[in-house]
Amino acid sequence: MKAMILAAGKGTRVRPITFTIPKPMIPILQKPVMEFLVELLRQHGFEQIMVNVSHLAKEIEDYFRDGQRFGVEIAYSFEGRIVDGQLVGEALGSAGGMRRIQDFYPYFDDTFVVLCGDALIDLNLTEAVKWHKEKGAIATIVMKSVPREEVSSYGVVVTDDEGAIKTFQEKPAVDEALSTDINTGIYIFEPEVLDYVPSGQQFDIGGDLFPKLVEMGAPFYGISMDFQWVDIGKVPDYWRAIRGVLLGEIKNVAIPGKEVAPGVYTGLNVAVNWDKVEISGPVYIGGMTRIEDGAKIVGPTAIGPNCWISSGAMVENSVIFEYSRLGPGVRLVDKLVFGRYCVDKTGAAIDVQAAALDWLITDTRQTPPSQPPIERQAIADLLGSEGNGS
Repeated sequence: MKAMILAAGKGTRVRPITFTIPKPMIPILQKPVMEFLVELLRQHGFEQIMVNVSHLAKEIEDYFRDGQRFGVEIAYSFEGRIVDGQLVGEALGSAGGMRRIQDFYPYFDDTFVVLCGDALIDLNLTEAVKWHKEKGAIATIVMKSVPREEVSSYGVVVTDDEGAIKTFQEKPAVDEALSTDINTGIYIFEPEVLDYVPSGQQFDIGGDLFPKLVEMGAPFYGISMDFQWVDIGKVPDYWRAIRGVLLGEIKNVAIPGKEVAPGVYTGLNVAVNWDKVEISGPVYIGGMTRIEDGAKIVGPTAIGPNCWISSGAMVENSVIFEYSRLGPGVRLVDKLVFGRYCVDKTGAAIDVQAAALDWLITDTRQTPPSQPPIERQAIADLLGSEGNGS
């Protein structure tokens, strides 16, 4: 059976992470989100997977290659060109990406599944495809019901009693929502659906193709299923996903490493004197990370591999990416540290390099910064840092 993963987007709502990591490669405790999707597809017999790529395409292709080590076959459809030796992405939209593959050579020759590459799901795909076929649908959206107060964050799908889709509402106000069923970005299609997608131009599944199908009165359905769906479309969503894994709320994602104390998991060769640090789980600490004496870590917190947490530093409810050095006395609460950026829970980012905060957060592969500037206390206060000592 054939499937497609949509992986060509720029991930603008997950910046700064997506400056250097394409959204499908964002790690959920060291494992790319797309890898979970590949595993799910394989479990349900979808062993031929096409992936459209554009932004940072090489990162995805270099990791998954031809899919052999994941027990599947994978091929890529690159949307873009090379300019001055650099790959320049020119995404065709989700439906345009499907059409490009079909125009190259007819790949979609039977019922196929399309998944957005930025969500953790544990859906029974087999059951969804069976329902789609029983309905004689040309297209089916897998929906999920959410609490009414959350509808304004999503695209709402309105169906009749038989499941036929009548209309859509894009992020409606709570009191205007005609349904609590949302579009999860999981689709089941018949090849004929591509007849309604123009060649060689940008065309979106949700914004262009679906309204066309409704207008035509095509056999177009929505099935609401009960499954875990963790979207990581925005930085706050990613935050919730990591918290959910650490707190055991996301069933299909195990915390990696070895549990060395209740709720505290470590990778290989973590350098820490457990008697001289204060760590309360759930916490994950990646391999080859050093935690100096006097540091304090409060969960739910994930610290990537090859990090360095200095003496007197405090990390609480935060996500620290690999190769991050946190300076002495730094206090990080509700923060995400990625490269040279410190991001809060809303997604607002500070470029620590541009703000001359290298003494607070830097890369472990660089020489440690010298004595911090005298402005330390004032700037540290802005970040919520104690700024006590160096």
